[in-house]
Order: sequence, then C-alpha cells, then structure tokens
Amino acid sequence: MRVLVVDHPLVAHKLTVLRDKNTPSPVFRQLTEELVTLLAYEATREVRVEQVAIETPVTATTGTGLVKPTPLVVPILRAGLGMLEGMTRLLPTAEVGFLGMARNEETLEAITYAERLPDDLTGRQVYVLDPMLATGGTLIEAIRFLFDRGAADITCICLLAAPEGLAKLRAAHEGNNVHVVLASIDEGLNENAYIVPGLGDAGDRLYGVVD
Repeated sequence: MRVLVVDHPLVAHKLTVLRDKNTPSPVFRQLTEELVTLLAYEATREVRVEQVAIETPVTATTGTGLVKPTPLVVPILRAGLGMLEGMTRLLPTAEVGFLGMARNEETLEAITYAERLPDDLTGRQVYVLDPMLATGGTLIEAIRFLFDRGAADITCICLLAAPEGLAKLRAAHEGNNVHVVLASIDEGLNENAYIVPGLGDAGDRLYGVVD
C-alpha cells in the first residue's frame, strides 16, 4: 500500500478553511470540491492511457486517450458525494458507482447498507472517495468489496487520515494494489474515534445534521 500526502500551498490553505468551525456549509461544499480536484490531479498520475490518432485543424497527429473501460469512481455515501463533483470535473468520462457504508458507533465496524456497482470489475481501475479515514473500518471493507468484484487497483482519495486508521488499512491490505492520496495525516483519534484536530463530521458539515 502506498500513501501520498499532497504537499501544496493551495491544498494546505483550503484544508485550513475547511477545518474552521465557522465555515458555512455552502463554502465547505465548494472548497471540498476544489480540494478534491487538486488531490485527484495527483491521484490520477497512473491512470491508464493509450495513444490515439486525431486530426487537428492543421494536420494529423497522435495524442493520449484514456483506456477503456474508463476508470470507475465510487463515493462512499453519504459524505463521499460531496467529493464527487471535484473528481468528475477532472475525469468527466469516468463511470460512477455508489457504495453505502456506515460506521456502527458502538462497535466502530463498517456496515454496508447499499451499493450500485457493476457486478464484474475485472481489470478496472477504481477511485474511492471518502473524506475521513478515521478508524479505517469503512475503507477496509469498501476496498475488500471492490477487490472481491475483480478490481485491479484501487486509489482512495481522502481529505484527512488518522495514523491509527492508516495503520489498520495497511495491515488489512498490505501487498494489494492500494494507493491512498491525502491532504493531511492528523495527530490521531479521540475517545469517540473522531480525527484530531480534524474537521468534525464531514457529512454533517456538507449537508447538515440528519436526525
């Protein structure tokens, strides 16, 4: 498993505004999209491409195109939806699937409650979107789910990660073709398994509190 923390001043700036508890939801959503686009630029460096013949207004030439089937983007519901626009802005031809996973607040284990994905992902490159890698349970199960369907390699794009979650993810998928791209690795988890300093509950800050 490989981990990349994107070191860029604009990434650091946008993340700082996201952390601020006074940032309103509309601004939080906009900055999340912008930050994901910056992270996606680095996350897609190994996207599969091939040479294609095209005609410019001047002459024939050879360019670069995405190999088919195109990458599959999978946001983890619900907070991952706030990252989707930023990702598809960079990869507009990608297919989009959805995976609904939630953390049991008592056991901290991930529960799958919904999915909309192709039955066969053999050979596919998959990009998983999940804002927070806290305990690691959700991503561990999501990655396992996708590999079980035949995915060839999986890149996870997260805004933040806790060292504890990264360690569990590495232990669960060591040796697998997994790449994690982040804006920051934070200090750790508190007694409620929230990332510190973190940015709070990403889903609530994106969409409001749902009772």
